[in-house]
Amino acid sequence: MALKFAAVRHRMPVLWARNFSISTISRFANSRTLRFTPQVNRSPASPMRRTVTWLEALHAREEGRPASITGFGKGSGDKPPTILERSMDDSYTSIFLPFKQDEWLLDAYVNSSGRLRIGQIFQDLDALAGVIAYKHCAPAEPTIVTASVDRISLQGVKTPLDDVELSGNVTWTGRSSMEITIKARTVPDNEVFLTANFTFVARHPITGKSFPINNLVPRNEAERQTFERAESYNAAKKKAAKDGGLLTSPPNAEEADIIHAMWLRQRAYEDPNSGLDLPADVIPMHDSMMQSTMLMQPQYRNRHSFMIFGGYLLRQTFELAYCCAAAFSHGQPHFISLDQTTFRSPVPVGSVLYLTATVAYTQNQPKSATGSPAGTFVQVRVDSTVRDIEHGTAEDSGSFTYTYFVENKKVSVLPVSYAEAMEYLDGRRKARESQSFGEALKGLEALDSAVTE
Repeated sequence: MALKFAAVRHRMPVLWARNFSISTISRFANSRTLRFTPQVNRSPASPMRRTVTWLEALHAREEGRPASITGFGKGSGDKPPTILERSMDDSYTSIFLPFKQDEWLLDAYVNSSGRLRIGQIFQDLDALAGVIAYKHCAPAEPTIVTASVDRISLQGVKTPLDDVELSGNVTWTGRSSMEITIKARTVPDNEVFLTANFTFVARHPITGKSFPINNLVPRNEAERQTFERAESYNAAKKKAAKDGGLLTSPPNAEEADIIHAMWLRQRAYEDPNSGLDLPADVIPMHDSMMQSTMLMQPQYRNRHSFMIFGGYLLRQTFELAYCCAAAFSHGQPHFISLDQTTFRSPVPVGSVLYLTATVAYTQNQPKSATGSPAGTFVQVRVDSTVRDIEHGTAEDSGSFTYTYFVENKKVSVLPVSYAEAMEYLDGRRKARESQSFGEALKGLEALDSAVTE
Protein backbone atom coordinates (compact mmCIF):
# COMPACT_ATOMS: atom_id res chain seq x y z
CA MET A 1 0.00 0.00 0.00
CA ALA A 2 1.51 3.31 -1.02
CA LEU A 3 0.17 6.69 -0.04
CA LYS A 4 1.11 9.80 -1.99
CA PHE A 5 0.65 12.98 -0.02
CA ALA A 6 -1.26 15.65 -1.91
CA ALA A 7 0.43 18.89 -0.97
CA VAL A 8 -2.26 21.03 -2.58
CA ARG A 9 -3.55 22.06 0.83
CA HIS A 10 -0.18 23.64 1.57
CA ARG A 11 0.21 25.24 -1.81
CA MET A 12 -3.19 26.67 -2.59
CA PRO A 13 -3.53 29.44 0.04
CA VAL A 14 -0.10 30.83 -0.82
CA LEU A 15 -0.52 30.72 -4.58
CA TRP A 16 -3.97 32.22 -4.17
CA ALA A 17 -2.55 35.22 -2.33
CA ARG A 18 0.50 35.54 -4.59
CA ASN A 19 -1.42 35.56 -7.85
CA PHE A 20 -4.07 38.15 -6.94
CA SER A 21 -3.52 41.74 -8.04
CA ILE A 22 -3.62 44.72 -5.71
CA SER A 23 -7.02 45.74 -7.09
CA THR A 24 -8.39 42.28 -6.36
CA ILE A 25 -7.08 42.43 -2.80
CA SER A 26 -8.63 45.88 -2.43
CA ARG A 27 -12.02 44.48 -3.39
CA PHE A 28 -11.63 41.88 -0.67
CA ALA A 29 -10.74 44.60 1.81
CA ASN A 30 -14.05 46.32 1.06
CA SER A 31 -16.05 43.12 1.37
CA ARG A 32 -18.15 42.60 4.51
CA THR A 33 -17.85 38.81 4.49
CA LEU A 34 -14.86 36.68 3.53
CA ARG A 35 -14.87 32.90 3.47
CA PHE A 36 -11.88 31.47 5.30
CA THR A 37 -10.95 27.79 5.39
CA PRO A 38 -8.31 27.03 8.04
CA GLN A 39 -5.65 24.48 7.16
CA VAL A 40 -5.42 21.98 10.02
CA ASN A 41 -2.01 20.42 10.48
CA ARG A 42 -2.80 16.82 9.56
CA SER A 43 -0.17 14.18 9.16
CA PRO A 44 0.31 13.11 5.55
CA ALA A 45 1.00 9.59 6.83
CA SER A 46 -2.49 8.83 8.02
CA PRO A 47 -5.34 7.98 5.62
CA MET A 48 -7.52 7.11 8.61
CA ARG A 49 -9.32 10.41 8.85
CA ARG A 50 -11.32 11.07 11.98
CA THR A 51 -14.88 9.92 11.55
CA VAL A 52 -16.38 12.67 13.73
CA THR A 53 -15.57 16.30 14.45
CA TRP A 54 -14.48 17.39 17.91
CA LEU A 55 -17.85 19.01 18.59
CA GLU A 56 -19.66 15.80 17.63
CA ALA A 57 -17.37 13.75 19.87
CA LEU A 58 -17.83 16.24 22.72
CA HIS A 59 -21.63 16.08 22.46
CA ALA A 60 -21.52 12.29 22.31
CA ARG A 61 -19.47 12.13 25.51
CA GLU A 62 -21.84 14.52 27.27
CA GLU A 63 -24.75 12.28 26.27
CA GLY A 64 -22.95 9.11 27.39
CA ARG A 65 -22.75 7.47 23.97
CA PRO A 66 -19.76 6.37 21.83
CA ALA A 67 -18.10 9.10 19.81
CA SER A 68 -17.84 6.86 16.75
CA ILE A 69 -19.32 3.60 15.54
CA THR A 70 -17.08 0.63 14.76
CA GLY A 71 -17.88 -3.06 14.42
CA PHE A 72 -18.11 -3.15 18.21
CA GLY A 73 -20.90 -0.63 18.17
CA LYS A 74 -22.93 -2.70 15.74
CA GLY A 75 -23.64 -5.64 18.01
CA SER A 76 -20.43 -7.63 17.45
CA GLY A 77 -18.65 -6.51 20.61
CA ASP A 78 -19.27 -9.77 22.48
CA LYS A 79 -17.95 -12.02 19.73
CA PRO A 80 -14.37 -13.27 20.23
CA PRO A 81 -12.10 -12.10 17.42
CA THR A 82 -10.98 -14.54 14.78
CA ILE A 83 -7.20 -14.83 14.94
CA LEU A 84 -5.66 -14.94 11.48
CA GLU A 85 -2.14 -15.49 10.21
CA ARG A 86 -0.43 -12.50 8.61
CA SER A 87 2.89 -12.03 6.84
CA MET A 88 5.15 -9.00 7.09
CA ASP A 89 4.15 -8.03 3.56
CA ASP A 90 0.48 -7.90 4.56
CA SER A 91 1.06 -4.82 6.72
CA TYR A 92 3.70 -3.16 4.54
CA THR A 93 2.84 0.49 3.87
CA SER A 94 4.80 3.40 2.42
CA ILE A 95 4.32 7.10 1.90
CA PHE A 96 6.17 9.40 -0.46
CA LEU A 97 7.22 12.95 0.43
CA PRO A 98 8.15 14.70 -2.86
CA PHE A 99 10.25 17.49 -1.39
CA LYS A 100 12.16 18.21 -4.61
CA GLN A 101 8.96 18.33 -6.63
CA ASP A 102 6.83 20.41 -4.27
CA GLU A 103 8.36 23.51 -2.72
CA TRP A 104 5.36 24.15 -0.50
CA LEU A 105 5.39 20.66 0.93
CA LEU A 106 9.09 21.14 1.66
CA ASP A 107 8.28 24.50 3.24
CA ALA A 108 6.12 22.67 5.80
CA TYR A 109 9.04 20.38 6.73
CA VAL A 110 12.07 22.67 7.04
CA ASN A 111 13.31 24.38 10.17
CA SER A 112 14.75 27.85 10.64
CA SER A 113 18.20 26.67 9.50
CA GLY A 114 16.85 25.32 6.22
CA ARG A 115 17.26 21.68 7.24
CA LEU A 116 14.70 18.93 7.62
CA ARG A 117 12.54 19.39 10.71
CA ILE A 118 12.98 16.02 12.39
CA GLY A 119 10.15 16.62 14.86
CA GLN A 120 7.75 16.86 11.91
CA ILE A 121 9.07 13.55 10.56
CA PHE A 122 8.51 12.01 14.03
CA GLN A 123 4.81 12.82 13.73
CA ASP A 124 4.66 11.05 10.37
CA LEU A 125 6.54 8.02 11.70
CA ASP A 126 4.07 7.52 14.54
CA ALA A 127 1.07 8.06 12.26
CA LEU A 128 2.42 5.61 9.69
CA ALA A 129 3.06 3.06 12.44
CA GLY A 130 -0.60 3.41 13.42
CA VAL A 131 -1.71 2.72 9.84
CA ILE A 132 0.49 -0.39 9.75
CA ALA A 133 -0.87 -1.62 13.09
CA TYR A 134 -4.50 -1.31 11.96
CA LYS A 135 -3.73 -3.12 8.70
CA HIS A 136 -2.22 -6.03 10.62
CA CYS A 137 -5.24 -6.29 12.93
CA ALA A 138 -7.86 -6.13 10.16
CA PRO A 139 -10.67 -7.06 9.88
CA ALA A 140 -10.89 -6.57 13.65
CA GLU A 141 -11.13 -2.96 14.84
CA PRO A 142 -9.50 -2.73 18.28
CA THR A 143 -8.32 0.49 19.86
CA ILE A 144 -4.60 0.72 19.10
CA VAL A 145 -2.24 2.96 21.04
CA THR A 146 1.50 3.65 21.06
CA ALA A 147 2.96 1.81 24.06
CA SER A 148 6.59 2.77 23.50
CA VAL A 149 9.12 4.11 21.05
CA ASP A 150 11.88 1.54 21.30
CA ARG A 151 14.37 3.48 19.24
CA ILE A 152 14.68 6.05 16.49
CA SER A 153 18.20 6.38 15.14
CA LEU A 154 19.88 8.38 12.43
CA GLN A 155 21.98 5.92 10.46
CA GLY A 156 23.71 8.43 8.26
CA VAL A 157 23.45 12.08 7.40
CA LYS A 158 22.16 12.41 3.86
CA THR A 159 22.40 15.00 1.11
CA PRO A 160 20.18 18.08 1.50
CA LEU A 161 16.44 17.66 1.24
CA ASP A 162 15.95 14.85 -1.24
CA ASP A 163 12.59 13.25 -1.89
CA VAL A 164 11.88 10.87 0.99
CA GLU A 165 9.97 7.62 1.31
CA LEU A 166 8.82 6.30 4.70
CA SER A 167 7.97 2.60 4.71
CA GLY A 168 7.49 -0.14 7.25
CA ASN A 169 5.66 -3.21 8.49
CA VAL A 170 4.96 -5.30 11.58
CA THR A 171 8.10 -7.26 12.56
CA TRP A 172 6.90 -9.08 15.70
CA THR A 173 3.66 -9.84 17.53
CA GLY A 174 2.74 -11.02 20.99
CA ARG A 175 -0.78 -11.75 22.17
CA SER A 176 -1.95 -8.13 22.04
CA SER A 177 1.21 -6.17 21.22
CA MET A 178 3.25 -5.72 18.09
CA GLU A 179 6.58 -4.21 17.06
CA ILE A 180 6.62 -2.04 13.96
CA THR A 181 9.79 -1.07 12.11
CA ILE A 182 9.85 1.93 9.78
CA LYS A 183 12.70 3.16 7.61
CA ALA A 184 13.20 6.51 5.95
CA ARG A 185 15.10 6.47 2.68
CA THR A 186 16.00 8.94 0.00
CA VAL A 187 14.53 8.66 -3.48
CA PRO A 188 15.66 7.60 -6.05
CA ASP A 189 18.94 6.25 -4.62
CA ASN A 190 17.10 4.20 -1.97
CA GLU A 191 19.59 4.97 0.81
CA VAL A 192 18.24 4.45 4.34
CA PHE A 193 19.07 7.32 6.70
CA LEU A 194 16.71 6.74 9.63
CA THR A 195 15.21 3.68 11.34
CA ALA A 196 12.39 3.67 13.91
CA ASN A 197 10.96 0.91 16.09
CA PHE A 198 7.59 1.27 17.82
CA THR A 199 5.56 -1.00 20.08
CA PHE A 200 1.78 -0.75 19.80
CA VAL A 201 -0.83 -2.49 21.95
CA ALA A 202 -4.42 -3.39 21.10
CA ARG A 203 -7.28 -2.77 23.53
CA HIS A 204 -10.96 -3.66 23.40
CA PRO A 205 -12.82 -0.48 22.41
CA ILE A 206 -15.52 -1.00 25.04
CA THR A 207 -13.91 -2.83 27.98
CA GLY A 208 -10.39 -1.45 27.58
CA LYS A 209 -8.92 -4.92 28.19
CA SER A 210 -6.11 -6.39 26.10
CA PHE A 211 -7.30 -7.50 22.68
CA PRO A 212 -5.77 -10.54 20.90
CA ILE A 213 -4.38 -9.68 17.48
CA ASN A 214 -3.50 -11.61 14.34
CA ASN A 215 -0.37 -13.77 14.46
CA LEU A 216 2.70 -12.76 12.46
CA VAL A 217 4.21 -15.72 10.58
CA PRO A 218 7.75 -15.32 9.15
CA ARG A 219 7.97 -16.70 5.60
CA ASN A 220 11.74 -16.97 5.11
CA GLU A 221 15.03 -16.99 7.01
CA ALA A 222 15.46 -13.20 6.93
CA GLU A 223 11.98 -12.64 8.37
CA ARG A 224 12.58 -15.32 11.00
CA GLN A 225 15.77 -13.60 12.17
CA THR A 226 13.97 -10.26 12.29
CA PHE A 227 11.15 -11.81 14.32
CA GLU A 228 13.55 -13.51 16.76
CA ARG A 229 15.57 -10.33 17.23
CA ALA A 230 12.41 -8.42 18.12
CA GLU A 231 11.23 -11.22 20.40
CA SER A 232 14.54 -11.23 22.29
CA TYR A 233 14.44 -7.45 22.60
CA ASN A 234 10.92 -7.46 24.02
CA ALA A 235 11.85 -10.18 26.54
CA ALA A 236 14.87 -8.15 27.66
CA LYS A 237 12.72 -5.02 27.92
CA LYS A 238 10.24 -6.80 30.22
CA LYS A 239 13.08 -8.14 32.37
CA ALA A 240 14.64 -4.68 32.68
CA ALA A 241 11.28 -3.23 33.73
CA LYS A 242 11.00 -5.87 36.46
CA ASP A 243 14.56 -5.32 37.69
CA GLY A 244 13.86 -1.65 38.34
CA GLY A 245 17.40 -0.45 37.67
CA LEU A 246 18.79 2.15 40.08
CA LEU A 247 15.43 2.40 41.84
CA THR A 248 15.92 -1.05 43.33
CA SER A 249 19.67 -1.73 43.09
CA PRO A 250 22.63 0.46 44.10
CA PRO A 251 25.29 1.56 41.61
CA ASN A 252 27.95 -1.01 40.81
CA ALA A 253 31.59 -0.56 41.83
CA GLU A 254 32.59 1.27 38.64
CA GLU A 255 29.63 3.63 38.91
CA ALA A 256 30.32 4.26 42.61
CA ASP A 257 33.85 5.35 41.68
CA ILE A 258 32.46 7.73 39.06
CA ILE A 259 30.10 9.31 41.59
CA HIS A 260 32.86 9.67 44.16
CA ALA A 261 35.23 11.31 41.66
CA MET A 262 32.51 13.80 40.64
CA TRP A 263 31.75 14.57 44.29
CA LEU A 264 35.45 15.27 45.01
CA ARG A 265 35.65 17.52 41.95
CA GLN A 266 32.53 19.42 43.00
CA ARG A 267 33.94 19.95 46.54
CA ALA A 268 37.17 21.29 45.06
CA TYR A 269 35.25 23.80 42.96
CA GLU A 270 33.29 24.95 46.02
CA ASP A 271 36.35 25.21 48.28
CA PRO A 272 37.73 28.79 48.18
CA ASN A 273 41.14 27.51 49.30
CA SER A 274 41.52 24.93 46.53
CA GLY A 275 42.42 27.50 43.90
CA LEU A 276 40.06 25.77 41.46
CA ASP A 277 37.18 27.54 39.75
CA LEU A 278 34.34 25.85 37.94
CA PRO A 279 35.43 25.76 34.26
CA ALA A 280 33.22 27.52 31.75
CA ASP A 281 32.72 24.23 29.90
CA VAL A 282 31.48 22.36 33.00
CA ILE A 283 27.82 23.09 33.73
CA PRO A 284 25.87 21.95 36.81
CA MET A 285 22.99 19.67 35.81
CA HIS A 286 20.32 21.85 37.42
CA ASP A 287 21.46 24.81 35.30
CA SER A 288 20.68 22.88 32.10
CA MET A 289 16.97 22.54 32.90
CA MET A 290 14.39 23.94 30.47
CA GLN A 291 10.59 23.76 30.78
CA SER A 292 7.44 24.27 28.74
CA THR A 293 3.71 24.22 29.49
CA MET A 294 1.00 23.55 26.90
CA LEU A 295 -2.75 23.20 26.80
CA MET A 296 -3.69 20.10 24.81
CA GLN A 297 -6.00 21.15 21.98
CA PRO A 298 -8.40 18.88 20.03
CA GLN A 299 -6.65 19.55 16.70
CA TYR A 300 -3.90 17.13 17.85
CA ARG A 301 -6.21 14.35 19.06
CA ASN A 302 -5.89 10.77 17.83
CA ARG A 303 -8.55 8.95 15.83
CA HIS A 304 -10.30 7.90 19.05
CA SER A 305 -11.18 11.57 19.65
CA PHE A 306 -10.30 12.22 23.29
CA MET A 307 -6.55 11.56 23.63
CA ILE A 308 -3.59 13.37 22.11
CA PHE A 309 -1.80 11.78 19.15
CA GLY A 310 1.53 10.22 20.20
CA GLY A 311 3.40 11.72 17.26
CA TYR A 312 2.52 15.22 18.45
CA LEU A 313 4.06 14.43 21.85
CA LEU A 314 7.20 13.17 20.12
CA ARG A 315 7.52 16.40 18.17
CA GLN A 316 7.03 18.60 21.23
CA THR A 317 9.51 16.67 23.39
CA PHE A 318 12.07 16.49 20.58
CA GLU A 319 12.02 20.21 19.95
CA LEU A 320 12.29 21.05 23.66
CA ALA A 321 15.22 18.62 23.94
CA TYR A 322 16.86 20.28 20.95
CA CYS A 323 16.50 23.72 22.57
CA CYS A 324 17.94 22.34 25.81
CA ALA A 325 20.97 20.81 24.06
CA ALA A 326 21.56 23.98 22.02
CA ALA A 327 21.38 26.27 25.08
CA PHE A 328 23.64 23.91 27.04
CA SER A 329 26.35 23.59 24.38
CA HIS A 330 26.04 27.01 22.68
CA GLY A 331 26.21 25.06 19.45
CA GLN A 332 24.02 23.46 16.82
CA PRO A 333 23.03 19.93 17.93
CA HIS A 334 22.65 17.17 15.37
CA PHE A 335 20.11 14.49 16.22
CA ILE A 336 21.56 11.01 16.76
CA SER A 337 18.88 8.89 18.43
CA LEU A 338 15.78 8.65 20.56
CA ASP A 339 16.31 5.83 23.03
CA GLN A 340 13.62 3.65 24.55
CA THR A 341 10.59 5.67 25.65
CA THR A 342 7.43 4.40 27.32
CA PHE A 343 4.11 6.24 27.28
CA ARG A 344 3.04 5.66 30.89
CA SER A 345 -0.36 7.34 30.74
CA PRO A 346 -2.47 8.92 27.99
CA VAL A 347 -2.67 12.68 27.55
CA PRO A 348 -6.32 13.80 27.31
CA VAL A 349 -7.57 16.66 25.19
CA GLY A 350 -8.07 19.69 27.45
CA SER A 351 -5.36 18.72 29.92
CA VAL A 352 -2.18 20.68 30.63
CA LEU A 353 1.11 19.09 29.63
CA TYR A 354 4.27 20.04 31.53
CA LEU A 355 7.61 19.16 29.92
CA THR A 356 10.98 19.41 31.69
CA ALA A 357 14.18 18.87 29.72
CA THR A 358 17.49 18.22 31.50
CA VAL A 359 20.93 17.31 30.22
CA ALA A 360 21.44 13.95 31.94
CA TYR A 361 24.74 12.78 30.46
CA THR A 362 27.56 13.99 28.24
CA GLN A 363 30.52 12.34 26.57
CA ASN A 364 33.36 14.17 24.87
CA GLN A 365 34.59 12.74 21.59
CA PRO A 366 38.10 13.53 20.27
CA LYS A 367 38.75 13.71 16.55
CA SER A 368 39.25 10.19 15.26
CA ALA A 369 42.00 8.86 13.03
CA THR A 370 39.40 8.32 10.31
CA GLY A 371 38.48 11.99 10.33
CA SER A 372 35.32 11.95 12.45
CA PRO A 373 35.00 15.41 14.00
CA ALA A 374 35.64 16.19 17.63
CA GLY A 375 32.71 17.27 19.74
CA THR A 376 30.34 16.26 22.52
CA PHE A 377 27.46 13.82 22.71
CA VAL A 378 24.68 15.42 24.74
CA GLN A 379 21.92 13.24 26.15
CA VAL A 380 18.73 15.10 27.12
CA ARG A 381 15.94 13.54 29.18
CA VAL A 382 12.48 15.09 28.82
CA ASP A 383 10.03 14.28 31.64
CA SER A 384 6.34 14.80 30.92
CA THR A 385 3.51 15.32 33.39
CA VAL A 386 -0.15 15.69 32.50
CA ARG A 387 -2.54 17.61 34.77
CA ASP A 388 -6.32 17.35 34.75
CA ILE A 389 -7.60 20.93 34.96
CA GLU A 390 -10.97 20.03 36.45
CA HIS A 391 -9.75 17.68 39.19
CA GLY A 392 -6.25 19.08 39.69
CA THR A 393 -4.66 15.62 39.58
CA ALA A 394 -1.30 15.05 37.89
CA GLU A 395 0.20 11.93 36.35
CA ASP A 396 3.60 11.00 34.98
CA SER A 397 2.99 10.50 31.26
CA GLY A 398 6.48 9.33 30.27
CA SER A 399 10.14 10.21 29.80
CA PHE A 400 11.94 10.70 26.49
CA THR A 401 15.71 10.36 26.06
CA TYR A 402 17.30 12.10 23.08
CA THR A 403 20.96 12.05 22.08
CA TYR A 404 22.59 14.82 20.03
CA PHE A 405 26.09 15.46 18.77
CA VAL A 406 27.55 18.98 18.91
CA GLU A 407 30.53 19.33 16.63
CA ASN A 408 33.72 21.12 17.78
CA LYS A 409 32.33 21.77 21.26
CA LYS A 410 33.71 20.34 24.49
CA VAL A 411 31.23 20.71 27.32
CA SER A 412 30.36 18.51 30.31
CA VAL A 413 27.44 18.23 32.70
CA LEU A 414 28.17 18.01 36.44
CA PRO A 415 25.62 16.36 38.76
CA VAL A 416 25.58 18.13 42.12
CA SER A 417 23.12 16.17 44.30
CA TYR A 418 22.85 12.42 44.81
CA ALA A 419 19.58 12.41 42.84
CA GLU A 420 21.33 14.09 39.91
CA ALA A 421 24.16 11.55 40.16
CA MET A 422 21.60 8.75 39.79
CA GLU A 423 20.16 10.49 36.72
CA TYR A 424 23.67 10.76 35.29
CA LEU A 425 24.33 7.05 35.84
CA ASP A 426 20.97 6.14 34.34
CA GLY A 427 21.83 8.20 31.27
CA ARG A 428 25.23 6.52 31.08
CA ARG A 429 23.59 3.10 31.19
CA LYS A 430 21.14 4.04 28.45
CA ALA A 431 23.97 5.30 26.26
CA ARG A 432 25.80 2.00 26.57
CA GLU A 433 22.79 -0.26 26.29
CA SER A 434 21.61 1.36 23.09
CA GLN A 435 25.14 1.81 21.73
CA SER A 436 24.05 5.25 20.63
CA PHE A 437 27.47 6.73 20.81
CA GLY A 438 29.26 3.97 18.95
CA GLU A 439 26.68 3.91 16.19
CA ALA A 440 26.71 7.67 15.91
CA LEU A 441 30.37 7.69 14.89
CA LYS A 442 29.40 6.18 11.54
CA GLY A 443 28.71 8.84 9.01
CA LEU A 444 29.73 11.82 11.13
CA GLU A 445 32.13 12.82 8.36
CA ALA A 446 29.07 14.04 6.46
CA LEU A 447 27.91 16.44 9.17
CA ASP A 448 28.78 19.44 7.03
CA SER A 449 25.97 18.46 4.67
CA ALA A 450 23.54 17.58 7.47
CA VAL A 451 19.87 18.04 6.73
CA THR A 452 18.62 17.22 10.20
CA GLU A 453 18.52 19.00 13.53
